[in-house]
Amino acid sequence: MAGWYLFLKAFHVVAVISWMAGLLYLYRLYVYHRAETESVVMARFRVMERRLWLAITVPAAWAATLTGLAMIALQPCLLVQGWLTVKLVLAAGLLVVHMLAGRYRRAFLAEPFPLGERAFRFLNEVPTLLMIGIVALAVVKPVWWVWPVC
Repeated sequence: MAGWYLFLKAFHVVAVISWMAGLLYLYRLYVYHRAETESVVMARFRVMERRLWLAITVPAAWAATLTGLAMIALQPCLLVQGWLTVKLVLAAGLLVVHMLAGRYRRAFLAEPFPLGERAFRFLNEVPTLLMIGIVALAVVKPVWWVWPVC
């Protein structure tokens, strides 16, 4: 079982890296798309956003989520550790940011645009902040509550 767990963990890390790359680039594209005024360039942004969303961001989000759930299924005693509880809350926040990105991508298909350029600049930073918290918790595994370890 340890071999499968480590394999899942490695694949989970790769999936999270891909997911974060997709989200960060997608929100950056939204910043540029929102600032653009030429219809030809805006059409090019729509194509780039669609391809990034469908080819990288969504599959990577599914892979990260499913491998994370599989790791918990293999070691359910991890759920009683406080650091993982907080990490899962932050990961749920990342899923919300992901779903918002999809919603905004659909909104960019029609005018008026959903938000201003400044709002997209702010939203571009949210996944980074969530990622910092998630990675810090996964690496440090702080002991806030004393529960038995697997």
